[in-house]
Amino acid sequence: MNSNIRGACLQPAGPHFQRPSGDEVREVLHLAGFTAGQASRAVGLGAQGDRTVRRWISEESAIPYACWALLCEFAGLGCIWKSD
Repeated sequence: MNSNIRGACLQPAGPHFQRPSGDEVREVLHLAGFTAGQASRAVGLGAQGDRTVRRWISEESAIPYACWALLCEFAGLGCIWKSD
């Protein structure tokens, strides 16, 4: 697990999950080797998807759990949506 990402952000959706901060979103993009545009395409966002990703990073809007989980998988952090 990366020390810059809280363990509570790497949980299945539920009572123990905590939404990632913008810095944690940025770190996952870095680990995945993605730009905002690459991340938006990877999770299936539309034409303005890179702008949406920048809003997640700036904490202007919250990243949906499904997008976060996919980005974590692309970053090599595993399938966080699965319980152990």
